Amino acid sequence: MFKRILFVSGILILGMVIGNFFFSDTLADNQDDNSKHKDAIAYPQNEKGQTYGSALDTPSYEDEPDLIKAYGVDGTIGYVKKEDLDGPEPKTPEEAVRLSNEAKPREIPLYDVDGETIIGKFIVGG
Repeated sequence: MFKRILFVSGILILGMVIGNFFFSDTLADNQDDNSKHKDAIAYPQNEKGQTYGSALDTPSYEDEPDLIKAYGVDGTIGYVKKEDLDGPEPKTPEEAVRLSNEAKPREIPLYDVDGETIIGKFIVGG
């Protein structure tokens, strides 16, 4: 009985070692490829050098384009400026609480890809 347990344990350990040898690099490569994919978003630029596109696949806030694709109130597809979406920046924690408590929907311009021509309006927080 002991020899049988020892034999089965040896087979299991050997299988784990072989599996680790053959598959560990492949799994690590896949993880590296996935993380590279998230960092590899290269947005196109307009004539003013502003990046534009969808922010849906952006891995972080810092990586969002300057002009973010949006649908206007009438369904027009355009872009909103990242800084317009952010709104006013609070200077103190108290001001942040006050702005949060007083938050209500606000209208911002919807731009063409040039970042200058206003083609509609977009409601933030509506």
